[in-house]
Amino acid sequence: MNQDFQLQTPVVLIIFKRPHTTEKVFAAIRQIKPAKLFVIADGPRLERSGEKEKCEATRAIIEQVDWECEVLKDYSDVNLGCGKRVYSGLNWVFSQVEEAIILEDDCIPDHSFFPFCEELLKKYQNDNRITSISAQNVQLGHQRTNYSYYFSRYAHCWGWATWRRAWQLYDFEMKYWDEAKNTNLLQQVLMDSQAVKYWTELFQLVKDGYLNVWAYQWLFTNWLQSGLAIIPNVNLVENIGFDADSTHLKKKDNKTIDMPMQTMEFPLKHPPFVIRNSQADEFAQRIAYEGGWYKRLKASVKKILKKQIPLKTLFVGM
Repeated sequence: MNQDFQLQTPVVLIIFKRPHTTEKVFAAIRQIKPAKLFVIADGPRLERSGEKEKCEATRAIIEQVDWECEVLKDYSDVNLGCGKRVYSGLNWVFSQVEEAIILEDDCIPDHSFFPFCEELLKKYQNDNRITSISAQNVQLGHQRTNYSYYFSRYAHCWGWATWRRAWQLYDFEMKYWDEAKNTNLLQQVLMDSQAVKYWTELFQLVKDGYLNVWAYQWLFTNWLQSGLAIIPNVNLVENIGFDADSTHLKKKDNKTIDMPMQTMEFPLKHPPFVIRNSQADEFAQRIAYEGGWYKRLKASVKKILKKQIPLKTLFVGM
């Protein structure tokens, strides 16, 4: 990348209490010198010893911006949790800009991800069929297209970008879930009884308030609107957040997580059609989702229900 390159698309960095991972993601952002940087930070849980200091150390990294950049901060004094903090923070972002590239504090993107997003945000800005652009590819090296990217029903969020027009459809409370479940809407979307069972169980946990998350509501919103995500034909991100400080993912339990990060080649080869890649989606469902961390979650839920422990003890922070 040209050292004089400066990204014009706003970048959003979502942080909490992990200075060791935030520092690495910040270094990737510094490489491309965005003209505008939004920072969303959750507050510490007072009952967690040392968490206030970790939050302060993480926020201090943002003070290292040393290029020409407008930095806007939305720092919460209290802990909102992963779900509400991301939801409220992105509402704040998209009240001010039309499009943005979004990174959490444990997702390191390849440098080519930024110009990839910038070009596609412009190309599809008025195409309501497209709702997001992802960095992550979970196809384990299988080449699903001869073009630079393909279209999917799965909006992966380890590094992604979207528009205000898409985010304004987001339904954090999942107010249409009961209707969707009662009319078997997921069968029409997924056309696969095994996948329907998987997502019905998961979405019900979210709706009942047992998972403090935001990304599954985003996925559900996309499906309600027949939205498509752009997936790069190579993986453009590495997740370094698998440790004791992680809320949801403390260990790598799926081989799609360890896919090597690659660089996108330019100029981009754009597909001449907008059609979902069903082969790639079926692979993602079986390998990345059904073969991933949710298997452990379901086992934990059964164990908790058997002991009659309140289920809301699961995942109550960011």
